[in-house]
Amino acid sequence: MPVISAPHEFNTEDLYVDLRTLYGYPLHLKCEGFNFAGSIKLKAAASMIEAAERNGALIKGSTLVESSSGNLGVALSVIAAAKGYHFICVVDSRTNVATRKLIEALGSEVHTVTKPAEEGGFLAARLAYVRTLIAGDPRVVWLNQHANPDNWRAHYSTTAPQIEKQFPDLELLFIGTGTTGTLMGCARYFKERPRPVTVVAVDSVGSVTFGGPAGARMIPGLGAGVRPALLDTSFIDDVVHVPEADTVSACHALARGGFLFGGSTGTVVSGALRWLADNRPGENGTAVAIAPDLGERYLDTVYQPSWVREVYGIEPTELPTGATQS
Repeated sequence: MPVISAPHEFNTEDLYVDLRTLYGYPLHLKCEGFNFAGSIKLKAAASMIEAAERNGALIKGSTLVESSSGNLGVALSVIAAAKGYHFICVVDSRTNVATRKLIEALGSEVHTVTKPAEEGGFLAARLAYVRTLIAGDPRVVWLNQHANPDNWRAHYSTTAPQIEKQFPDLELLFIGTGTTGTLMGCARYFKERPRPVTVVAVDSVGSVTFGGPAGARMIPGLGAGVRPALLDTSFIDDVVHVPEADTVSACHALARGGFLFGGSTGTVVSGALRWLADNRPGENGTAVAIAPDLGERYLDTVYQPSWVREVYGIEPTELPTGATQS
């Protein structure tokens, strides 16, 4: 039994859901939501804060500020509360209400950007707002998850080695793309191994990360309105783009099996299933998809029929499955 003194010292690394029963493919879902922040972002938050402390950028009396669609904001709030830092989380109007309340419950501030930038959408608007905060106070420290290499280093040193330990014969790895921290950390790790692993990035339709046209996205977590500075496509073997309707469909299908996962997880699962259907029908390979979060924070959106009707114009039970490959 682990005994801890700080919330970021605990994370469940060895829990996987075998999705073969639900979908018929040899796909294992690595569950990253079982920690005190409720998502994989706790790893990146801890890595970036510890690095900032080591190099002297973050000291007693500093104020942390970060742009987040939700999960990293919660993770930073958890660690800031434990370490005694003041934290300002800059979100936008798409961020789940439950997430905003959770950040505030942990003692942090939430500043909400309500108008997207003409170029780069809400992400660009959030980043611009962060820059005004750091310009106005020298005590404000911006970790900048979108360009901070300690974001991907967290997954290079933890997430990827743990997957390799559990699945030494791994053939396929599906990873969602937001800041691309998880993607780049795992992709770099496996490209250095002697055994080949096909790394497939899963992105949202409407995201510009891989050069696609910008479009409206209502589910926070994956996708970006500004190309992530961390991204290096030379480490990636393929990309799948998932429409948000398919994300919702995957979430509801998993819930009907008793697994309540978040929107990011629904996107990754939907993309992985389409890729497997198109590329490896009937084969018994070893595939892992990373589930970044759980579903409780999406009860008012993804799992709310009225929200689904308003946003997508259809009932959740009518939603299609699958994704578009690019």
